[in-house]
Amino acid sequence: MNVLRRSSLYTVFTFSVLFFLSGLLNNECAAAPAGAFSALGAALKADGFNSREIDALYQDPDVHFDPRSVSLFFMHSESRLNYAQFASPKSIRRARAYQRTHARALTRTEKKYQVDQAVIVAIILVETRLGEMVGKSRVLNTLSTMAALKNEAARQDIWQQIPTDRRLTRAQFEKKADAKSEWAYTELKALLRYAFAEGIDPVSIRGSYAGAMGICQFMPSNISRLAVDGNGDGHVDLFTHEDAIASVANYLKHHGWKPGLNGQKAHRVIRRYNNSRPYADTILKVASLLRR
Repeated sequence: MNVLRRSSLYTVFTFSVLFFLSGLLNNECAAAPAGAFSALGAALKADGFNSREIDALYQDPDVHFDPRSVSLFFMHSESRLNYAQFASPKSIRRARAYQRTHARALTRTEKKYQVDQAVIVAIILVETRLGEMVGKSRVLNTLSTMAALKNEAARQDIWQQIPTDRRLTRAQFEKKADAKSEWAYTELKALLRYAFAEGIDPVSIRGSYAGAMGICQFMPSNISRLAVDGNGDGHVDLFTHEDAIASVANYLKHHGWKPGLNGQKAHRVIRRYNNSRPYADTILKVASLLRR
Protein backbone atom coordinates (compact mmCIF):
# COMPACT_ATOMS: atom_id res chain seq x y z
CA MET A 1 0.00 0.00 0.00
CA ASN A 2 1.21 3.47 -0.78
CA VAL A 3 2.15 4.98 2.56
CA LEU A 4 1.43 8.46 1.23
CA ARG A 5 -2.26 7.83 0.70
CA ARG A 6 -4.70 8.98 3.36
CA SER A 7 -5.65 5.34 3.91
CA SER A 8 -2.36 4.40 5.29
CA LEU A 9 9.41 16.01 -6.85
CA TYR A 10 16.62 20.97 -11.95
CA THR A 11 17.08 16.61 -10.20
CA VAL A 12 18.61 16.12 -6.82
CA PHE A 13 22.01 16.51 -5.69
CA THR A 14 24.53 14.35 -3.82
CA PHE A 15 23.11 13.72 -0.38
CA SER A 16 26.45 13.85 1.41
CA VAL A 17 26.47 17.51 0.42
CA LEU A 18 22.95 17.96 1.74
CA PHE A 19 23.83 16.46 5.12
CA PHE A 20 26.99 18.57 5.33
CA LEU A 21 25.08 21.75 4.63
CA SER A 22 22.25 20.88 6.99
CA GLY A 23 24.77 20.77 9.81
CA LEU A 24 25.53 24.42 9.23
CA LEU A 25 22.01 25.50 10.12
CA ASN A 26 20.34 25.52 13.49
CA ASN A 27 16.62 25.80 12.68
CA GLU A 28 14.72 23.02 10.95
CA CYS A 29 11.38 24.74 11.28
CA ALA A 30 9.89 27.95 12.51
CA ALA A 31 6.65 29.86 12.64
CA ALA A 32 5.91 31.61 9.39
CA PRO A 33 6.62 35.34 9.56
CA ALA A 34 3.43 37.33 10.05
CA GLY A 35 1.30 37.31 6.93
CA ALA A 36 3.55 35.04 4.86
CA PHE A 37 1.41 31.92 4.76
CA SER A 38 -1.93 33.75 5.04
CA ALA A 39 -1.10 35.65 1.85
CA LEU A 40 -0.05 32.40 0.23
CA GLY A 41 -3.31 30.73 1.21
CA ALA A 42 -5.30 33.66 -0.17
CA ALA A 43 -3.44 33.40 -3.48
CA LEU A 44 -4.16 29.67 -3.70
CA LYS A 45 -7.86 30.24 -3.05
CA ALA A 46 -7.92 32.97 -5.70
CA ASP A 47 -6.40 30.45 -8.12
CA GLY A 48 -9.28 28.06 -7.59
CA PHE A 49 -8.27 25.80 -4.72
CA ASN A 50 -10.93 24.85 -2.21
CA SER A 51 -10.93 27.33 0.67
CA ARG A 52 -11.70 24.72 3.31
CA GLU A 53 -8.91 22.41 2.11
CA ILE A 54 -6.36 25.24 2.01
CA ASP A 55 -7.32 26.48 5.48
CA ALA A 56 -7.04 22.96 6.89
CA LEU A 57 -3.71 22.45 5.17
CA TYR A 58 -2.04 25.54 6.62
CA GLN A 59 -3.47 24.85 10.07
CA ASP A 60 -1.85 21.40 10.13
CA PRO A 61 0.82 21.35 12.88
CA ASP A 62 3.28 19.69 10.48
CA VAL A 63 3.02 22.58 8.03
CA HIS A 64 5.50 25.25 8.94
CA PHE A 65 8.01 27.74 7.64
CA ASP A 66 11.14 25.78 6.69
CA PRO A 67 14.23 28.01 6.66
CA ARG A 68 16.61 25.02 6.78
CA SER A 69 15.60 23.49 3.46
CA VAL A 70 15.22 26.79 1.65
CA SER A 71 18.53 28.10 2.97
CA LEU A 72 20.22 24.99 1.61
CA PHE A 73 18.70 25.76 -1.76
CA PHE A 74 20.31 29.20 -1.75
CA MET A 75 23.69 27.74 -0.77
CA HIS A 76 23.89 24.98 -3.36
CA SER A 77 27.03 24.96 -5.47
CA GLU A 78 27.42 22.51 -8.35
CA SER A 79 31.21 22.60 -8.06
CA ARG A 80 30.99 20.97 -4.61
CA LEU A 81 29.32 17.80 -5.83
CA ASN A 82 31.30 14.58 -5.94
CA TYR A 83 30.00 12.84 -9.05
CA ALA A 84 32.98 10.45 -9.26
CA GLN A 85 31.50 8.31 -6.47
CA PHE A 86 28.73 7.06 -8.77
CA ALA A 87 31.18 5.39 -11.16
CA SER A 88 33.00 3.55 -8.37
CA PRO A 89 33.07 -0.28 -8.52
CA LYS A 90 30.79 -0.44 -5.48
CA SER A 91 28.19 1.86 -7.04
CA ILE A 92 28.26 -0.05 -10.31
CA ARG A 93 27.77 -3.35 -8.48
CA ARG A 94 24.78 -1.93 -6.69
CA ALA A 95 23.36 -0.56 -9.94
CA ARG A 96 23.72 -3.96 -11.61
CA ALA A 97 21.93 -5.58 -8.67
CA TYR A 98 19.15 -3.01 -9.14
CA GLN A 99 18.93 -4.00 -12.80
CA ARG A 100 18.50 -7.63 -11.83
CA THR A 101 15.88 -6.86 -9.19
CA HIS A 102 13.83 -4.68 -11.53
CA ALA A 103 14.63 -6.51 -14.76
CA ARG A 104 11.02 -6.97 -15.82
CA ALA A 105 10.08 -3.32 -15.35
CA LEU A 106 13.27 -2.12 -17.05
CA THR A 107 12.88 -4.45 -20.02
CA ARG A 108 9.21 -3.54 -20.43
CA THR A 109 9.99 0.18 -20.17
CA GLU A 110 12.93 0.02 -22.58
CA LYS A 111 10.75 -1.70 -25.16
CA LYS A 112 7.84 0.71 -24.76
CA TYR A 113 9.76 4.01 -24.65
CA GLN A 114 12.88 3.03 -26.61
CA VAL A 115 15.10 4.45 -23.88
CA ASP A 116 18.27 2.60 -22.86
CA GLN A 117 17.67 0.98 -19.48
CA ALA A 118 21.30 1.60 -18.48
CA VAL A 119 20.64 5.34 -18.73
CA ILE A 120 17.46 5.01 -16.65
CA VAL A 121 19.33 3.12 -13.92
CA ALA A 122 22.21 5.62 -14.02
CA ILE A 123 19.79 8.50 -13.43
CA ILE A 124 18.09 6.74 -10.52
CA LEU A 125 21.50 5.94 -9.05
CA VAL A 126 22.67 9.54 -9.17
CA GLU A 127 19.35 11.06 -8.12
CA THR A 128 18.54 8.94 -5.07
CA ARG A 129 21.10 6.15 -4.80
CA LEU A 130 18.60 3.75 -6.36
CA GLY A 131 15.71 4.96 -4.25
CA GLU A 132 17.45 4.80 -0.88
CA MET A 133 17.74 8.56 -0.35
CA VAL A 134 14.65 10.34 -1.61
CA GLY A 135 14.96 13.30 0.72
CA LYS A 136 13.71 14.18 4.20
CA SER A 137 12.22 17.64 3.71
CA ARG A 138 8.45 18.04 3.53
CA VAL A 139 7.95 19.23 -0.04
CA LEU A 140 4.89 21.26 0.92
CA ASN A 141 6.89 23.18 3.53
CA THR A 142 9.81 23.75 1.19
CA LEU A 143 7.69 25.09 -1.66
CA SER A 144 5.40 27.10 0.62
CA THR A 145 8.40 28.72 2.31
CA MET A 146 10.04 29.56 -0.98
CA ALA A 147 6.80 30.86 -2.46
CA ALA A 148 6.39 33.04 0.63
CA LEU A 149 9.63 34.89 -0.15
CA LYS A 150 7.52 37.66 -1.65
CA ASN A 151 7.04 38.56 2.01
CA GLU A 152 9.93 40.75 3.20
CA ALA A 153 10.01 39.29 6.71
CA ALA A 154 10.16 35.77 5.29
CA ARG A 155 12.97 36.77 2.99
CA GLN A 156 14.94 38.27 5.85
CA ASP A 157 14.49 35.10 7.91
CA ILE A 158 16.03 33.03 5.13
CA TRP A 159 18.91 35.48 4.66
CA GLN A 160 19.76 35.29 8.35
CA GLN A 161 19.82 31.49 8.25
CA ILE A 162 22.58 31.37 5.64
CA PRO A 163 26.09 31.23 7.14
CA THR A 164 27.98 34.36 6.17
CA ASP A 165 30.72 32.39 4.42
CA ARG A 166 28.13 30.65 2.19
CA ARG A 167 26.05 33.66 1.21
CA LEU A 168 25.51 35.13 -2.20
CA THR A 169 25.78 38.89 -2.32
CA ARG A 170 22.61 40.52 -1.06
CA ALA A 171 21.77 41.72 -4.57
CA GLN A 172 22.21 38.19 -5.94
CA PHE A 173 20.09 36.80 -3.14
CA GLU A 174 17.29 39.29 -3.80
CA LYS A 175 17.30 38.55 -7.52
CA LYS A 176 17.21 34.80 -6.92
CA ALA A 177 14.49 35.13 -4.28
CA ASP A 178 12.31 37.10 -6.70
CA ALA A 179 12.65 34.44 -9.38
CA LYS A 180 12.36 31.45 -7.10
CA SER A 181 9.30 32.69 -5.24
CA GLU A 182 7.38 32.77 -8.54
CA TRP A 183 8.78 29.39 -9.57
CA ALA A 184 7.96 27.81 -6.21
CA TYR A 185 4.39 29.08 -6.29
CA THR A 186 3.88 27.36 -9.65
CA GLU A 187 5.40 24.17 -8.26
CA LEU A 188 3.29 24.40 -5.11
CA LYS A 189 0.10 24.56 -7.18
CA ALA A 190 1.25 21.55 -9.19
CA LEU A 191 2.01 19.64 -5.98
CA LEU A 192 -1.43 20.30 -4.55
CA ARG A 193 -3.24 19.40 -7.76
CA TYR A 194 -1.31 16.14 -7.98
CA ALA A 195 -1.83 15.24 -4.33
CA PHE A 196 -5.54 16.03 -4.28
CA ALA A 197 -6.13 14.19 -7.57
CA GLU A 198 -4.32 11.08 -6.32
CA GLY A 199 -5.83 11.13 -2.84
CA ILE A 200 -2.45 11.76 -1.22
CA ASP A 201 -1.96 13.84 1.89
CA PRO A 202 0.33 16.63 0.58
CA VAL A 203 1.79 17.10 4.05
CA SER A 204 3.18 13.55 3.99
CA ILE A 205 5.26 13.94 0.82
CA ARG A 206 8.97 14.24 1.48
CA GLY A 207 11.70 15.12 -0.98
CA SER A 208 14.81 17.13 -1.62
CA TYR A 209 15.59 20.57 -0.23
CA ALA A 210 14.74 21.94 -3.69
CA GLY A 211 11.27 20.35 -3.72
CA ALA A 212 11.97 17.35 -5.98
CA MET A 213 10.27 14.12 -5.02
CA GLY A 214 10.25 10.38 -5.53
CA ILE A 215 12.79 7.81 -6.60
CA CYS A 216 13.41 9.77 -9.81
CA GLN A 217 13.23 13.22 -8.17
CA PHE A 218 10.64 14.96 -10.34
CA MET A 219 9.50 18.46 -9.57
CA PRO A 220 5.70 18.57 -9.15
CA SER A 221 5.12 20.37 -12.46
CA ASN A 222 6.89 17.55 -14.27
CA ILE A 223 4.70 14.96 -12.57
CA SER A 224 1.55 16.31 -14.21
CA ARG A 225 3.24 16.49 -17.62
CA LEU A 226 5.57 13.53 -17.78
CA ALA A 227 5.16 11.08 -14.90
CA VAL A 228 3.38 7.85 -15.82
CA ASP A 229 1.77 4.81 -14.21
CA GLY A 230 4.38 2.13 -14.80
CA ASN A 231 2.79 -0.72 -12.87
CA GLY A 232 -0.75 -0.30 -14.18
CA ASP A 233 -2.45 0.26 -10.82
CA GLY A 234 -4.21 3.41 -12.00
CA HIS A 235 -2.06 5.79 -9.94
CA VAL A 236 1.16 7.71 -10.49
CA ASP A 237 3.36 7.11 -7.46
CA LEU A 238 6.98 8.08 -7.92
CA PHE A 239 7.90 6.36 -4.67
CA THR A 240 7.38 3.01 -6.41
CA HIS A 241 10.16 1.75 -8.66
CA GLU A 242 8.02 0.77 -11.62
CA ASP A 243 6.40 4.21 -11.87
CA ALA A 244 9.75 5.95 -11.37
CA ILE A 245 11.48 3.84 -14.02
CA ALA A 246 8.72 4.46 -16.58
CA SER A 247 8.59 8.17 -15.75
CA VAL A 248 12.34 8.64 -16.30
CA ALA A 249 11.97 6.94 -19.69
CA ASN A 250 8.95 9.05 -20.64
CA TYR A 251 10.79 12.22 -19.62
CA LEU A 252 13.82 11.39 -21.75
CA LYS A 253 11.70 10.32 -24.72
CA HIS A 254 9.71 13.55 -24.49
CA HIS A 255 12.94 15.53 -24.66
CA GLY A 256 14.27 13.72 -27.70
CA TRP A 257 15.81 10.44 -26.65
CA LYS A 258 15.75 7.78 -29.36
CA PRO A 259 17.69 4.58 -30.08
CA GLY A 260 21.18 5.15 -31.45
CA LEU A 261 21.47 8.70 -30.19
CA ASN A 262 25.09 9.84 -30.49
CA GLY A 263 27.10 11.12 -27.52
CA GLN A 264 26.53 14.83 -28.07
CA LYS A 265 22.79 14.48 -28.59
CA ALA A 266 22.45 12.07 -25.67
CA HIS A 267 24.33 14.56 -23.50
CA ARG A 268 21.92 17.31 -24.56
CA VAL A 269 18.84 15.24 -23.67
CA ILE A 270 20.19 14.27 -20.25
CA ARG A 271 20.88 17.92 -19.51
CA ARG A 272 17.15 18.49 -19.81
CA TYR A 273 16.87 16.30 -16.70
CA ASN A 274 19.54 18.27 -14.87
CA ASN A 275 21.22 21.15 -16.66
CA SER A 276 24.71 20.26 -15.51
CA ARG A 277 27.59 19.12 -17.67
CA PRO A 278 29.21 17.03 -14.89
CA TYR A 279 25.84 15.41 -14.22
CA ALA A 280 25.32 14.44 -17.87
CA ASP A 281 28.92 13.24 -18.15
CA THR A 282 28.38 11.03 -15.10
CA ILE A 283 25.10 9.55 -16.36
CA LEU A 284 26.70 8.58 -19.67
CA LYS A 285 29.78 7.16 -17.96
CA VAL A 286 27.74 5.07 -15.52
CA ALA A 287 25.49 3.84 -18.35
CA SER A 288 28.56 2.81 -20.34
CA LEU A 289 29.93 0.87 -17.36
CA LEU A 290 26.60 -0.89 -16.87
CA ARG A 291 26.60 -2.10 -20.49
CA ARG A 292 29.95 -3.90 -20.11
